[in-house]
Amino acid sequence: MSKFDPYTHLNIVHNPVDDTLTRLVSLPTTDANPNPSPGDPVASKDLTLNSETKTWVRIFRPSKLPSNDNTVARLPIIIYFHHGGWLLLSAADSSVHSNCSFITSQVPAILVSVNYRLAPEARLPAQYDDAMEAIHWVKKQGLDPGGEQWIRDYGDLSRCYLYGCGCGGNIVFFSALKAYEMKLDLEPMQISGIIMNQPMFGGIQRTKSELKFATDQLLPLPVLDLMWDLALPKSTDRNHRYCSPALDAGRYKEMIQRLGRCLVIGFGGDPMVDRQQEFVTMLVSQGIRVDARFDNLGFHNIDFVDQRRAAEVLDIVKEFII
Repeated sequence: MSKFDPYTHLNIVHNPVDDTLTRLVSLPTTDANPNPSPGDPVASKDLTLNSETKTWVRIFRPSKLPSNDNTVARLPIIIYFHHGGWLLLSAADSSVHSNCSFITSQVPAILVSVNYRLAPEARLPAQYDDAMEAIHWVKKQGLDPGGEQWIRDYGDLSRCYLYGCGCGGNIVFFSALKAYEMKLDLEPMQISGIIMNQPMFGGIQRTKSELKFATDQLLPLPVLDLMWDLALPKSTDRNHRYCSPALDAGRYKEMIQRLGRCLVIGFGGDPMVDRQQEFVTMLVSQGIRVDARFDNLGFHNIDFVDQRRAAEVLDIVKEFII
């Protein structure tokens, strides 16, 4: 691994003077579609979250809304945070858009995909702050008579779920803790569950899975290390609580104990699988109700490239939500 360059692997160049990245590859994106054609299962639209930080959300709703006795049935609200290792992707990337559309149509749900700030231009905890702002925004839309119609008229504030993939799984955990730490009043909004799909955690001491999959094609160890180096607050290391929450669980034990139901999904070929299982053990030790679904077969992000595995993950998520 001595000649391996993680910057080349990720197609990025770090500009240390202003701590920014030049991202050399533009992945395919998909535009929002607020007026779907007949047969399109999902409608979507983009709205500004914070003009100063340039964050925004993409909202999804089923084209055909379920009804009871000719009255539109309110749907659970999923606040979604995409993967990308802190450095890459957006809510407009085609893989993210497709996954959100799939979840929206199949659960069904109102889904709010958050385009949070990327690192290193915005280092942690900026992403947690963006998540908190998104949660408050959803609450406001649901209560304001002039709020966003898809949330106000079709969403159920009493059934809100935080859903994150990869680094997004890390974001939903810490943003939920942050809500309790700040003693935020979310009523009548309720966070009914936290869904962490292959959440991103790390640490200095190597785990067996990290060593076993050190040369993983997608996330070799130097790439994981670089992602954390560029995302964590400066002058910190991978034993920081944002990266390795199990090491510092006692520090925020009371807040962890206030978390609601949690779903953690992982795959045996993921270099981070030991971290994820350690994280589950930590949650259970604090009395949290955790539904842990680990499949020995599969690699990180397999559900983004294998439709069968995507359907299996969605079945798990639907079971947790409904």
